[in-house]
Amino acid sequence: MAVWNPWRGCHKYSEGCRFCYIHKGDSKRGIDTNDIIQTDKFRAPIEKNKKGEYRIKGGQVVYLCFSSDFLLPDADAWRVACWQMIKERSDLHFIFLTKRIERFQDCIPDDWGAGYDNVTVGCTIENQEMADYRLSIFSKLLIKHKNVICQPLIEQVDIEKYLDDVELVVVGGESDYNARPLNYDWVLSLRSQCINTDTHFEFRQCGTHFVKDGKNYTLKVQQLCSQAKKADINF
Repeated sequence: MAVWNPWRGCHKYSEGCRFCYIHKGDSKRGIDTNDIIQTDKFRAPIEKNKKGEYRIKGGQVVYLCFSSDFLLPDADAWRVACWQMIKERSDLHFIFLTKRIERFQDCIPDDWGAGYDNVTVGCTIENQEMADYRLSIFSKLLIKHKNVICQPLIEQVDIEKYLDDVELVVVGGESDYNARPLNYDWVLSLRSQCINTDTHFEFRQCGTHFVKDGKNYTLKVQQLCSQAKKADINF
């Protein structure tokens, strides 16, 4: 596994961004997250060592732009070069998430066709409104590998009709002292929808405020993923 953040910074875009950990972390360090800048790792996928070998070894999954949004308008001038590097490194598999799926057609390379084999696109949704808006667009796009990321999930959602060509649904709660609660029944509902459509399902993390069997729990950050894993409900 490798991480590639060609730029840093982002803008809050919808309700799922309210308690964004990137904005919170930047604020503590006195950084304005709304300043979008290239990082010194912009060309990381094609950097080579003294032997002429790629520093990022082949066969890995590369998590792309996980501290921003790959379809951010501010990065339009840089994305062409990123696509060229992605194409050059066909031995790597790139995954990026976006809340801006409506920009996808305007952001892909000319030779995209039915999609690159080595790219997975994750469409992020947080409530039914965004599910219906974004997934209705997502379902019509030509992409070889599609994921739906329900994180942070802030209400129950019905997305079964959008899952025909989706490979994986990921579910997670919100992490913040003031976070909106995650109800375990919502998680189980999404799991049932995935089973009905034979779609892989992953419960990735609980929320800081977690509701199960009518009881309210407050969890520490370090417990969020471990408690989700203990549920053992991945499909």
